[in-house]
Order: sequence, then C-alpha cells, then structure tokens
Amino acid sequence: MSKLSLVAVTACVSGVAHTYMAAEQLEKLAQKHGFRIKIETQGALGMENVLSEEDIASADLAIIICDISIEGMERFSRCRQVKMNIQKALLSPDTLIAAIERARVLPLGSVVEPK
Repeated sequence: MSKLSLVAVTACVSGVAHTYMAAEQLEKLAQKHGFRIKIETQGALGMENVLSEEDIASADLAIIICDISIEGMERFSRCRQVKMNIQKALLSPDTLIAAIERARVLPLGSVVEPK
C-alpha cells in the first residue's frame, strides 16, 4: 500500500486507554505500510486533533475505529469508509489492512465493516 492518504477517528466507551491505543495502532500501521494518516480522537478529554474539512476531502478513505457513536459522523458520508470496533482493530491489524485495501477501490460513500 503506497501513498494512500487516510483520516481516522477513534473512540471507546470510557474515552481513555483504548481510544489512544487504537490511534497508536493506526500510526504504527501507517508507518509500516507507507500511507499518510491524520487521526482524530474522541476521548475523555473531548475531541482532539479534529479533522478539517480539507483533511477529509483530500483523504482516499476514512477509518472509524469505535465502540460508541462518534460526533460528526456525517462528515464522512462522501468518503470510502472502514468501520471496525476497537478490540478487532487492536487484535487483528491484518484484517484492518485487508479492509483498507478492499475499500480503497470501492465507489465513494462505500462502507467496509469486517466481521
């Protein structure tokens, strides 16, 4: 995977550890697979590193890693999306990468939700 530009949002029920663990996992995957990523966290401290409209518009796809509803989900309605719960994202990074590969060629607005 090369030169893919992604945006992501991570959010867990308590808004503490898992939100940031998922963000860290995405950063590591970005380095390993050579894609660019900007990550917004929605945790106990509120929304951090909020994605701009430009960030979202210029991204090839959006990754939503969450166990709760995220604020501003409508921002991603025109994006290709990969949605996954936090536990699966943390324990199965290969599944996440495979989902990204699938989603990147789908029409805008498509959603991939690995089981």
